[in-house]
Amino acid sequence: MSDFPHIERFDRFMAAGDAYAEARAVLFGIPMDFTTSFRPGARGGPARIREVSYGIEEFSYHQARDLKDVKFFDLGEVAVAFGNVAASLERARLTAEKLLADGKLPIMLGGEHLCTLPVFQAVHARHPDVVLLHFDAHADLREDYLGERLSHACVMRRCCELIEPRSLYQFGIRSGTREEYEFGRNEANLFPGQVLPGLRQVLPQLWGRQVYISIDIDVVDPAYAPGTGTPEPGGIPSAELIQVIKEMGQADLDVVGLDIVEVAPSLDATDRTAVLGAKLVREALLAFAHPKD
Repeated sequence: MSDFPHIERFDRFMAAGDAYAEARAVLFGIPMDFTTSFRPGARGGPARIREVSYGIEEFSYHQARDLKDVKFFDLGEVAVAFGNVAASLERARLTAEKLLADGKLPIMLGGEHLCTLPVFQAVHARHPDVVLLHFDAHADLREDYLGERLSHACVMRRCCELIEPRSLYQFGIRSGTREEYEFGRNEANLFPGQVLPGLRQVLPQLWGRQVYISIDIDVVDPAYAPGTGTPEPGGIPSAELIQVIKEMGQADLDVVGLDIVEVAPSLDATDRTAVLGAKLVREALLAFAHPKD
C-alpha cells in the first residue's frame, strides 16, 4: 500500500476484510528478534500466527461472537532493517502512527517484546494519559541489558520514560532482578505471579482512561506455550489468559492499542504456541473491535 512504505504483505489472518478504509482494527506484524537474549525465533511469530489461524473457528464460544461481524484488516509486516534496531523501530513507529491517524485500533504481532516500544510511542503521542497493562513472565524493567538500552529486557523501562510509572500495571511477573522488583513495587503497579486476581482489582480504576495492552506469550506457563524465547515455569494456563481478554472486553475498556509478542514458532514443533497466539488475536478482535452489543 502506497500509504505504508515500510509494509510488505504476505498471508493474512483468517476472515480479514479487503477494505482498509472500513476497518475498525488493523493487524500488522513486526518480525524482529534482534535483541533476543536466549532463544531466537520470534521474528517468525507474525507469519505463523496468520498461518495457523485457519485451523481455528471464526466463532468464539468464550464470547459468543463471530469474526464475520468484525471489520478488520491485515496490513502485513513491517519491513525491518536487518541488523539495525533503531531503523526498524522507527519504521514500526511510523506505521503505527499512520494507523492511529486513520482512526484505527492497531493490533501488533511480534516479534520480540522490544517491538512494543514504537507502537506505544505512537499511541502515547496521541493519548498522553494512556495506561499500560503488561502481561508477562518478566518485568522488562532493566535500565539496560549488557549495556544496551534498546533491548527486550528493558522495554517497559523505556515505556516508563514516556508515562508516569504509576500508569504501568504488570501482571503475572515471576522473573527479574532485585532492582526490577523494587522498581515495580515502589514506582509502578506490580502483581507478582497474579493475573486475573490482580486485573480484577485494577479494572475499576481504569474506567474513562485510554488503555494499551501488551501481552507477552510467556505469561502463560511453558507447558501450554513452549514456543517462546525465554520460557519461565510457574505461569498461568492458557484458559486464564483467554479469560483475561474476555473480562477486559466486558469491562468496556477504551483500548487504543494492543500487541501479542514473543511467539517463536521454530521452538514449538506442535504449533500450540502459535495457535494460542491466533486464538488471542481472535478474542482481542471480538472484545475490542466488535460492534457494541
